[in-house]
Amino acid sequence: MPTHRLLSLVLGIGLVFAPTLSALAWENELFSLRSRWEHTTTAMPEARRADALEALAAEAKTLAQVNPDAAAVRVWQGIILASLARESGGLDALGAAKEARRVLESALELDPQGYHGSAYVTLGALYDRAPGWPVAFGDDDTAAQMFQRAEAIRPDGIDVNTYYAAFLEDEGRDAEALAHARRALNGPIREGREASDAALRAQARAMVERLGNE
Repeated sequence: MPTHRLLSLVLGIGLVFAPTLSALAWENELFSLRSRWEHTTTAMPEARRADALEALAAEAKTLAQVNPDAAAVRVWQGIILASLARESGGLDALGAAKEARRVLESALELDPQGYHGSAYVTLGALYDRAPGWPVAFGDDDTAAQMFQRAEAIRPDGIDVNTYYAAFLEDEGRDAEALAHARRALNGPIREGREASDAALRAQARAMVERLGNE
């Protein structure tokens, strides 16, 4: 084959596979972020979590800026920010929570399924835990809507059912909370989320024991 034709073929193959290679690059970086979030939230001493999550949030922000069309990256940026809000206090927590909501809503504009419902679960937890107006955006009705949307997408999800059960228990809807906690116990453990799903399952088990004995 003439050299110029071989060069054209190689360049053509490179152009064809360039988007795939780019996608693999951000997927590898996202896998690393997910793994370190998993370790931080389940195994790291509590006193070190906020700083570690702040660093992860900065990495996630950069990754999202480089890959603006990757909804999965934005969802995980929102998850990390929501975790940071939970570990922080005061104005830092509010700032992280508001940024998490903004990022997750932008992810849903790209992917209405919210990365298998994860965006809706996280938004539900944010609306449930954040203070209400005028301090922040907390709202029980919106929290319920978010959990219901997550449930419609992934009805057997451990995270979906554990967070929804906790919300329902806080609302005094114990029978519904118990049903969702039991569903969480039977949900499949997700690959790469073994530790965090195990922790959620433990919370669900505690709810079952508490509510089932009432």
